[in-house]
Amino acid sequence: MILLPFIFGGCQANVQQIENTPPLDSPNITVLGIAQDAGFPQANCHKDCCKAVWNAKVDRQMVSCLALVDPANKKAWLFDATPDFKDQLHLLQQMYPGIELSGIFLTHAHIGHYTGLMHLGREAMGTKEIAVYAMPLMKNFLESNGPWSQLVQLKNIKLQPLAADSTIQLNDQFKVKPFLVPHRDEYSETVGYHIQGPQKSSLFIPDIDKWQKWDRDISKEIKHVDYAFLDGTFYKNGEIPGRDMSLIPHPFIEESLDLFASLAPADKKKIHFIHFNHTNPILQKNSAAAQNVIKQGFDIAIEKAQKPL
Repeated sequence: MILLPFIFGGCQANVQQIENTPPLDSPNITVLGIAQDAGFPQANCHKDCCKAVWNAKVDRQMVSCLALVDPANKKAWLFDATPDFKDQLHLLQQMYPGIELSGIFLTHAHIGHYTGLMHLGREAMGTKEIAVYAMPLMKNFLESNGPWSQLVQLKNIKLQPLAADSTIQLNDQFKVKPFLVPHRDEYSETVGYHIQGPQKSSLFIPDIDKWQKWDRDISKEIKHVDYAFLDGTFYKNGEIPGRDMSLIPHPFIEESLDLFASLAPADKKKIHFIHFNHTNPILQKNSAAAQNVIKQGFDIAIEKAQKPL
C-alpha cells in the first residue's frame, strides 16, 4: 500500500523479539518480514517507537515477506520483493546456506511489494532471468515503466504471467495459485496466494480493503488450509491521529477478531496476522493488543518463524 511515512503518528515501543530457531530441513514457509510497506522504523518518524529502533534499543522489523523454501533442492521463492530485499535475501542465505533464489511472486504494485526488484539490476546483483511471477496489469506495469522495464530489457528478470485461480506447478514439492482480492489498485490488480506443499498449505493475503468486500468467505478459506498469513496492518480505527482511515482501508485486527470469533480453536490457531504498520500496538509483545490476540486463540507472525509444508 502507498502511504507517506511522515503522516503515520501515534506509534509505540517495545516490538516483539525475533524468534531464534534452527532452520527446518524440510519444505517450509519462512517469515522474512512482518511490517507494513515502509518498514519499522519509518522515515521521518521521531516518536518513541521509531526512536527506540533508531537508538538500537529495540529490533527493527522488515517489510512483510514470505519465503517458500525447498532445503533439499537448495531452492527458494519469495512472496513480494520489498524495500528490505537485500537484508531478507541475506537472512534467507544465513538460515539456509547454499540456497538459491528461484523466483519471486508479486502481490501488487504498492511500494512495499515490488520495489526490491531494483536489487536485481545491473547496479546491484545483475541477475540473469530470475523468474518474476506477475498478474497481467502488474506485468504490464513492469514492462511499461522505468526503471523496471530495464530489468526486462536487460533480461535481469523473466516475467512469468499469472492468471487468477490458475495453479503454477513449481516442482514436485510446491504449487502456487493466485486469487484476486479488493484493494486500492492504482497501478495493478492485487492478489493473495494459496501455497501448497507436500503435506500442508497456506494462504498469504498481506493487503485487502475489507473482508466483506471480497467475493469469497475468508472464514471458509481458512478452514481449507493449515496456515493463513492475513492483513493485520492496523489494530483498530483511529490508530493514526488526524487521518481519515477510510482512505487507507484494511480490515482492522479488532474487526477480524470479531469476524473469526466463531471459528473452531484449531482454525483460529492457523491465523497469523502480518503486515503491521508502525502505529500498530501488536508490535509490542506485552501490549494489551498483542495479548488479546493470543488470548483469543490467534497468532502473530514473527521474523524467522518457519511453518512446515
